[in-house]
Amino acid sequence: MLQDIQRYLTCPHCGLGLALDAAGRGLRCPAGHSFDVAKQGYVSLLGGGAHTGTGDTTEMVAARADFLAAGHYRPIADALARAAAEAAPAPGGLVADLGAGTGYYLARVLDGLGGEQVGAALDISKFALRRAARAHPRIGAVVCDAWRPLPLDDGSAELVLNVFAPRDGGEIRRVLRPGGRLLLVSPSPRHLGELVGALGLLSVDEEKERRIDEKLGPWLRLVGRTEVEFPLRLPRPDAAAVVGMGPNAWHTDQARVAAALAELPEPVEVTGSVLLSVYE
Repeated sequence: MLQDIQRYLTCPHCGLGLALDAAGRGLRCPAGHSFDVAKQGYVSLLGGGAHTGTGDTTEMVAARADFLAAGHYRPIADALARAAAEAAPAPGGLVADLGAGTGYYLARVLDGLGGEQVGAALDISKFALRRAARAHPRIGAVVCDAWRPLPLDDGSAELVLNVFAPRDGGEIRRVLRPGGRLLLVSPSPRHLGELVGALGLLSVDEEKERRIDEKLGPWLRLVGRTEVEFPLRLPRPDAAAVVGMGPNAWHTDQARVAAALAELPEPVEVTGSVLLSVYE
C-alpha cells in the first residue's frame, strides 16, 4: 500500500519528499504540491512531458491479467524470485518494479523474499496499476514515466525489476543503493517463435542483449545472465492473449491474427524463452 512506500517517494515537480495526509487520500510535499490517491489505490506522479500515449490499454491489461493468472509465465516469476533471494536485500527494504504492469512479478518476488520488503509498482498505465495496487498487501502503485526522472529518492531501492519494459540506465543507477541490483527480463530470439512465423508477429532482434548491455554499461555492471526456456501449450484464447498483451497489440491486425490462430491446432504449442540478466 502507498503508506508502506511513501518514505521513498519524491515530488515530480520539485524532488522533495512526499507524505500521505491524515486521511490517506493524497500525497503532499513541503513545497505544497499535492497528488490525489485514486479510489483504486494508486497515485499519479507524472511530471511534465510524460509519454502517456505509450501506456497499456484496458484491453491489453485484461489480456495480460488473464494470461498471467493461468500460470503460463510462472517459470519467469520463479526465476525472478530466486534471483531476488540470491541478491539478499535488506529486510524491510524497497523493491521497485519499473514497468510493473499488473504487479504479477513484483508480488511473486515479495512473497519469495519473506523479509517484509515493500514494493513500488511503477508504470505509465493507470489501467495496469489499478490491478497492481491490489496484487499484494505490501505493494504501492505509482503512475510515472520510465523515460523521465523516477519519483523515488536517491539510493532508495534494494532491487529494481524490469520485465519486458522500457528502462533508463541512469535513473535506475540513481535509485539503486550502492550494491543494489537490477533484475532484467528480456525475450530471446526464440521467444514465441512458433507464433511469430504463423501470425506475422514482431520478431526479437538477434542483437538485443548486446544493445541492452551497451545502453546500461555506463551505469551498471553485468554480473550474471540465465536463460529461462519452457514449453507452452496454449488454448487459442490464451494464444490470442499473449499476442494482445504486448507490443504486437499495437502493430498487428487483430482480425487477421484471430483468423490465423483458428487455423492452428489446439492447444497451440509455443516456446517461452527469455534471458534474466543481473546488473549491479
